Amino acid sequence: MKRNVIKNFIKVMFIYIFIMIVTLCVTKVFAFSPSSPELINGIDVSEFQGNINFSQVRSSGVEIVYIRSSEGTNFIDPYFKQNYDNAKANGLKVGFYHYVTARNVEQAREEARFFVSVISNTSPDCKLAMDFEYFGWLNANQVNEISFAFLQEVESLSKKEVIVYSNVSNAINVFSTELANRYPLWIAEYGVNRPVPNGKWNEWLGFQYTDEGRINGIFSNVDKDYFTKEIFLSDSSTISKVDNRPTNDNLNNVIYTVRYGDTLGAIANRYGTTVANIARLNNISNPNLIYVGERLIIRSNININNTQQSNVSNVVYIVKSGDTLGAIANRYGTTISNLVRLNNIPNPNLIFVGERIVVSTHHGTDNHDTSHIMYTIRYGDTLSSIAYRYHTTVANLANLNKIVNPNLIYVGEKIRI
Repeated sequence: MKRNVIKNFIKVMFIYIFIMIVTLCVTKVFAFSPSSPELINGIDVSEFQGNINFSQVRSSGVEIVYIRSSEGTNFIDPYFKQNYDNAKANGLKVGFYHYVTARNVEQAREEARFFVSVISNTSPDCKLAMDFEYFGWLNANQVNEISFAFLQEVESLSKKEVIVYSNVSNAINVFSTELANRYPLWIAEYGVNRPVPNGKWNEWLGFQYTDEGRINGIFSNVDKDYFTKEIFLSDSSTISKVDNRPTNDNLNNVIYTVRYGDTLGAIANRYGTTVANIARLNNISNPNLIYVGERLIIRSNININNTQQSNVSNVVYIVKSGDTLGAIANRYGTTISNLVRLNNIPNPNLIFVGERIVVSTHHGTDNHDTSHIMYTIRYGDTLSSIAYRYHTTVANLANLNKIVNPNLIYVGEKIRI
């Protein structure tokens, strides 16, 4: 009996030791910690914070500020220079980030050149950050190709180290192990004390833990971060001036919105380019398949006065607490249908705080158009019943309001008649 008890005891101890070893190994493999133990308080800012009193920010214990400098190939944050000058003047360590919108490798390199040209003649203290978070229809391979192209070009042009900014979902599901092996991570995850492991990066240099932070000197919510000492550049000298002109100085970038009856061949002829070039720039796999309302990037040496483009501006709106798609549409003089189409929103009643929404707003004569009335769609309305009531046609209403699917209208949406 005693022997059996001893044998069972030995078995239990063996199993316990085995479990402990496995647990330690798993913990080690999936550990996700700061790159060094000492954490530095930081924030990241853009035009959405408005005028900032950096003296008060500094007095609040913030030591690092990341500043949005630019987006795409032609947008410079209007507060970029002011934020840089004032942050530096108050002894804060500064980093820059660029919001990437590229849809292929060529555009990624153009954005990198634009980014470095914007921050030329500045002296950042922190690694330059890539903020690439909205991918549209890109697959993971394309996202990583674009990321590598952008980061490598920024490194080459600026002679500075770079870092990837990502939320947890993209770190787990989109960005590759190869990218993680090459570039460090600034991770975003809200409402937690520590970010969850992603299986690729085993440490972080930056941790954005809220987008609803409050700091003295800033009169709105602000992103708050922890950084480690590894976020600092090994060389914080001034970035040399970079020429941002395209390789071919005669080429212009045009954003063209596909209209009913368009073909890629006709668009190419109109802008003096080729179907192959447009397909390559926009990752179009089937040149015979384009959609009304789709926006195409075109490189052309012909400057055409496209009235469709001259009457429309594109705004990137960041969803705030309490927003609805209807309220955003009303604010910018557009429709829920247009917002759904432009942003591929599957459920118009489901939008998220912090989500970026592209808004096309009409300006010029449209703002003073007294030849149309505004009608607010009510429960039970159809485009057909509205057309009948106002002695017009479904086709006219759809064309006037750029409604792609006449069977899809929304309660509370305002349309012109």
